[in-house]
Amino acid sequence: MHENMLNIKNLIKTNEERFGGGAERFGVPRSPPPRRVVKTRQQMDYELALEAKARYKLRVDPETNRVDRQDKTLIFESRFESGNLYLAQKVSDHEYNLLMQNDINTSGHTQWFYYQVKNTRKNMTCTFNIMNFTKPDSLFNYGMKVSVYSEKKAAGVDPNAPDLGYAQASPEAQKEGGPPTPGEAPKPGQGMGWFKGGERISYFANGIKKDITYTSKGYFTASFTYKFTHDDDVVYFAYCCPYTYTDCMRDIYEVESDPERRKICSRKTLCKTLAGVDCDILTITEKGDFEAMQAKRAVVISARVHPGEVVGSWMMRGVLWFLTDPANEEARMLREKFIFKIIPMLNPDGVINGNYRCSLAGCDLNRRWKTPHKQLHPTIFHTKKLIGDIHKERGLILYCDLHGHSRK
Repeated sequence: MHENMLNIKNLIKTNEERFGGGAERFGVPRSPPPRRVVKTRQQMDYELALEAKARYKLRVDPETNRVDRQDKTLIFESRFESGNLYLAQKVSDHEYNLLMQNDINTSGHTQWFYYQVKNTRKNMTCTFNIMNFTKPDSLFNYGMKVSVYSEKKAAGVDPNAPDLGYAQASPEAQKEGGPPTPGEAPKPGQGMGWFKGGERISYFANGIKKDITYTSKGYFTASFTYKFTHDDDVVYFAYCCPYTYTDCMRDIYEVESDPERRKICSRKTLCKTLAGVDCDILTITEKGDFEAMQAKRAVVISARVHPGEVVGSWMMRGVLWFLTDPANEEARMLREKFIFKIIPMLNPDGVINGNYRCSLAGCDLNRRWKTPHKQLHPTIFHTKKLIGDIHKERGLILYCDLHGHSRK
């Protein structure tokens, strides 16, 4: 299985040069930096050649400069924010075997998928077999469906409209568009946004072992079929409705753009991540005199320490809109009694890169609370420090970290 590796040592060095900061860690001295992964020019050229060979190009009619309508091969893409798909193998025009990408700098954690397909045909039914799940059970066995987004459904395009063909001969025409915005509702007169779809959904052991040892655990397959409703549509499939770092920034911007909400909510940067991305923290409370503010105790709420647990962000979105609602009497009473510290996204790097569980360092950040490293686990380090400082200053009555489950 392909190893998705990054040079974490260089990332840390670059961030120290850009943002400053020394080596700190709770309770233990600085650990040695990770070993650098070095590839020769020959290895890099070989990988580029393999990638070019593996990329399928649709047949083009030289007279019309359009895709041959007899070529029904779907074109897959996942190189967009939060996307995850490593490989697509065509079994037939109506069936594809897929593999998810490992979390960066790990050899596993395959659960989150989010990919795009093009070159669809109206009423064509395709089966997708995602073959490298690792958990022995899944909500797919208990009625959960795949999240689907169709650009033509969202735009309200009539499925019976005349087919104008799919021009994709020039490099400009082949450029991949960005993924949809899950948080946005369709505009008036348009169709649906993200919806639950897929039929004949099953989840089962496929007999493929992780390695050749007798005791090795095996992989599981999630299989589903989908009937496309439009010709030449662009359709996205995901484990659940995505919520990206961009969506998070958009929601925070909407709060800050509202004059009434801005009076009770302020934003600061808690820290920079390994990739130099802002990890923001919001403070939500009613303003008051010095004595009233000193009497307030604190509540800290965070989400998305595990990037693939997207439902945590949807819960956090509801928390954010509730607590900043100036017309909600219950929210006002809470703001008068408490100071809320909100960290909407503890692992922005993992979310952006389509990881399921880990950070860019290949660490499960939810297992690093005891001794977080300032450079390797910056969001956990600074959140722990924040919690300790707040508790000393005014007392912390609750820390709530929002998660999601794939089996219950």
